[in-house]
Amino acid sequence: MVWLKDPARHFEPQAHMPSGCDFAGGVCVSSISGKAGLAQSVVSGYLNQLLKAGLLESRRVGQWTYYRRNEEGIRRLVEQLQKEL
Repeated sequence: MVWLKDPARHFEPQAHMPSGCDFAGGVCVSSISGKAGLAQSVVSGYLNQLLKAGLLESRRVGQWTYYRRNEEGIRRLVEQLQKEL
């Protein structure tokens, strides 16, 4: 998730994302997979779990799926942890 906090620093520009797309900061699964050195299916599984937990957002553009952090979901998780711990 830390890579997605500053995607411009950690990833090349996302060539397949159409100009004018309103999903700024989104990173393609294949880019994340390549950086992590893990199979795309493994990375997709992890990303889906984070998506279900509300910590990521996703957008399908053609054959590519892009992910970015859900800052509101992360903020709520941190608040909940602070209350519980």
